[in-house]
Amino acid sequence: MTHAATPEAVSHAAKRLARLAAVQAIYQSVFAQQPLEQIIRDALDSGFESLNDGEANAAAVPEKPDVKLFVAIVQGVASHQEAMDEAIAAALDKKVSAGRLEMLLRAILRAGAFEIRHHDQIPAGVVINDYVDVAHAFFNGKEPGLVNGVLDKLAGKLR
Repeated sequence: MTHAATPEAVSHAAKRLARLAAVQAIYQSVFAQQPLEQIIRDALDSGFESLNDGEANAAAVPEKPDVKLFVAIVQGVASHQEAMDEAIAAALDKKVSAGRLEMLLRAILRAGAFEIRHHDQIPAGVVINDYVDVAHAFFNGKEPGLVNGVLDKLAGKLR
C-alpha cells in the first residue's frame, strides 16, 4: 500500500474517501460492537473494499483513501467521543434530541466534530462540505442539512 509522505501531496479525493471510510468504521464499531483496532486492520487489509459497496469492479473507487487521515479520525473519535457527543448535543436545535439521532448520523457528526476540533489546519468549510457529502451518500432527507447546520455551529464554537 503506497501513499504520499507529505500531507499536501495527498489528493482531496483521497481525504474525502478517508472521511467516508472513517464514518463507516465508526458506525461499524457501534453497530457490530467490534473493536476499533480490528475494524481499522480489516479496512487496511481489504484495501477499503467496503467503499466499492460490494462491486467487483475496483474502478468504482479509482483512488484509495488517505490512510493516515482515516486512522486519525477513527482513533480520535474513539478517544474523544464523550467530548464530541457533548459538543454535538449543545449544537443541536432544541427540537432534536442527541440521544435519538440515528447511529449513522451520529457517526457522521462525531467524525466531523472531531476534525473541526482537532484538525484545525484543514479549513472548516472543507471539513463541513465533505461530511455533508457523506451524509448525502446515505440520506435523501433533511439529514445533510442537519449535518451542515451542526458542524457549522461547532466550527464557530470550537475554532
